[in-house]
Amino acid sequence: MSDLYLGGEPLAEVVRSGFVESRHSGSVVVLDASGEVTAWAGDVLGPIFPRSSNKPMQAVGMLAAGLSATGAELAIISASHRGQLVHVEAVRGVLGDIPATALGCPPDYPLSDAARDAVVRAGGERSPLFMNCSGKHAGMLRTCAANGWPLAGYLEPAHPVQVAIRSGVESLAGEPAAAVGVDGCGAPLLAVSLRGLASAFLQLVSAPPGSAPRRVADAMRARPDLVCGTDADGHDTQLMRAAPGLLVKGGAEGVLAAALPGVGAVAMKIDDGAMRARLPVLNSAFSRLGVSLAPYTEMSVLGGGSRVGEVRGVW
Repeated sequence: MSDLYLGGEPLAEVVRSGFVESRHSGSVVVLDASGEVTAWAGDVLGPIFPRSSNKPMQAVGMLAAGLSATGAELAIISASHRGQLVHVEAVRGVLGDIPATALGCPPDYPLSDAARDAVVRAGGERSPLFMNCSGKHAGMLRTCAANGWPLAGYLEPAHPVQVAIRSGVESLAGEPAAAVGVDGCGAPLLAVSLRGLASAFLQLVSAPPGSAPRRVADAMRARPDLVCGTDADGHDTQLMRAAPGLLVKGGAEGVLAAALPGVGAVAMKIDDGAMRARLPVLNSAFSRLGVSLAPYTEMSVLGGGSRVGEVRGVW
């Protein structure tokens, strides 16, 4: 693993009316079922912040630290949910007797347009419960309660729950965290390479049944509606519903990781942070493993409300 992410290569282009009007560069790594690198572009060894793609690994760290959780609870703990009613209820379930005021994530409105509109029409305000990372934070608090650790200060990197989570992330990635930042939700954010991220996801789907990594993967795949959301922008949910066995978790700033048991794993970072490039690149990557995820990875370009082009992978 190198000390610095060096940037990527052209991965996707935006075509409007047959004219290429934008291009996206980045890095992507493809592992086969044995964990060997079969294809790559850009820098797959330099550290990046996986953002929310780290959440399944963080959940494994919580389980190793003594978290007791059902499958649905593990799904919402690993989620970047869209604030729909089912998500908020699931977060409350993870919290149990822990007050919602203990959540350290910032108050927000739901990401789902319909859910946000319903809150506003009802006169509601921003709440930490609606924030897309509230499930992860609820899991952290519940892990603290299970161990008798203080709830206050649970977001500090030196807090026992964060030390345990770091151990889990580093173990799955097979490398030490190259940097520690602050994620958008306020939690510590660990930098690993794309190679390490893809390896972690492959372990999640290939670990023995009942093990902590497999429990997280199975929970997410059983309840993809909790992992993201059921509206049009719930791409993780749509992909896992469409491809049985597929584990997908996106992250902010153009990050996405996915794995399919017996097939392999993919991890990517789009350099300019563009989210629209991820799905076409994901399809290009899995095509190298003999798997097509089309049409669920199609990204249309609209003109006058009609499809006039697409975002397409060029790698």
